[in-house]
Amino acid sequence: MAALSFNIPSNDFSEKLHTNSVVCLMAPTASGKTALAYELYDTGRYELISVDSALIYRDMNIGTAKPSASELERYPHHLVNIVDPTQTYSVAEFVSDVAALINQCHSGGKIPLLVGGTMMYYMALLEGLSPVPDSDEAVRQQVEQWRQDEGIAALYTYLATVDPISHKRLKPADTQRITRAVEVYLQTQIPLSDWQQQPKHALAHNPNQNWHALAVMPERAWLHERIAKRLDIMWQEGLVTEVIDLLDSYRLTPTIPAMRCVGYRQVLEYLVAIQHPVFEQEHLDKSQFYEAFAAETNNPEQGSSSTSILEHESRAYLQMQNKTLYATRQLAKRQYTWLRKLTQINQQQATTSYPLSVTSIMTMTEVRDYLK
Repeated sequence: MAALSFNIPSNDFSEKLHTNSVVCLMAPTASGKTALAYELYDTGRYELISVDSALIYRDMNIGTAKPSASELERYPHHLVNIVDPTQTYSVAEFVSDVAALINQCHSGGKIPLLVGGTMMYYMALLEGLSPVPDSDEAVRQQVEQWRQDEGIAALYTYLATVDPISHKRLKPADTQRITRAVEVYLQTQIPLSDWQQQPKHALAHNPNQNWHALAVMPERAWLHERIAKRLDIMWQEGLVTEVIDLLDSYRLTPTIPAMRCVGYRQVLEYLVAIQHPVFEQEHLDKSQFYEAFAAETNNPEQGSSSTSILEHESRAYLQMQNKTLYATRQLAKRQYTWLRKLTQINQQQATTSYPLSVTSIMTMTEVRDYLK
């Protein structure tokens, strides 16, 4: 990869952006990416592409901090509201869609501005993906039924026999990755670890495009304060009600990717803890939700008085808020780790055949000066 740039360019940098440029605005959650993206869109030079694995879902608005309908109309974002919460959207699909959108933006004389906080997506764009085949729906259903019948421990044990490298790398409770590794082996008869060792090709390696990746890493204390304030707004706007509506409208399970998003998982746990009647819906498998949160929730026999019920629900609500705050801070911590990794890609290589610069920046104000 390219030699890295760690100095903030002069304010006329944006004037030097080539028409074949691709700009990635990478930053932790709640750091102000969206507001700056609006400013940049208003310059008329950029087109917005979302790099957020939660914004892809329809009807998941509050907990994802999704722009409002009026904002999306004024500031159109690609890859927002593209799948239902029950559907899956792979990293490979994301990369394929972004490749087409970049060409579309360039054809229209615009610079694609990729903005979001899903670092796994950025790694796929900048470092590339292993050529692992897409999931086969029949195999996926087979493995999911196996997991439901015998538990994730059975899949983890099986993985030790067919892919010991992945088995050693994964933790026993890493349901999503264990399931995927088993799916890959059953579908291809080749261990996932073997697929992952094959050469990668990244969109950012395109010699006909100039990629500029801006890694914004603000002060932790400042970011934690913004996270707390944003969560307060989510609770006030009705995140709990939003999750109940989702359960009413879709055949959800606690293990699908949409319901593993930060905030949504904690609300599900709360609804289980208070034994919310929404789980009595015929299209939902109540036992799946109660089993998924059995270790986290404690539902002792509640007293018959309304006071004891209210106290129980109040404690569960406070616990939900605290767990969501903690989970969001942990997400930000992981994003910082990814960003540091991204600023070190190719650090050992002095020359490359493709133009990619990765710039570490502290504040959105500096990004504004960089790009406007």
